[in-house]
Amino acid sequence: MSLSAGIVRCAERLRRDRRGVSAVEFAILLPVMVTLFLGSVEATQGIAANRKIELTAHTLADLATQYTDITDLDMANILAAGSAILAPYPTGGLQEVVSEIAINDQGVGTVVWSSTLGGAALTVGTTVSVPSALAVPNSYLVLAQVKYSYNPTYGYVMTGAITLSDQSFMRPRESASIARTAL
Repeated sequence: MSLSAGIVRCAERLRRDRRGVSAVEFAILLPVMVTLFLGSVEATQGIAANRKIELTAHTLADLATQYTDITDLDMANILAAGSAILAPYPTGGLQEVVSEIAINDQGVGTVVWSSTLGGAALTVGTTVSVPSALAVPNSYLVLAQVKYSYNPTYGYVMTGAITLSDQSFMRPRESASIARTAL
């Protein structure tokens, strides 16, 4: 048997051999599957964090509207509730602002008082954009604003911090407006 005939026979045998096809297909698809898995995990956690931000904004406004007079201690407790709601996510990038908005007879809202945790309070007297459905002349609203810098767990598919934010308007429940006093 000649060398060329042996090479041809060996090449023919290799061409018919299908034993390694599954391993090659797996090796090709594995990076795609891992990327899809990690991407879905990161997206799910991001959606859950966003939902917690929405819940935090609603809860801050809800808690503040239950008072007729809010002291510094009351406001510190209300703002601390936001950190508890955000658990198990780290609260380092959390910014919360709770403000009372007075709506004048033309339906324009201005800040009466504002308190914050980790952010910048709204300046008293500044104009705030209020949704037209809530801009009832000569009334008050409580505005809770929450901003959070979310960092994906793996950072494999989504990289860098993502800023999540929400705001919630509510009317005071126990009185027309809420006084803000320092104690």
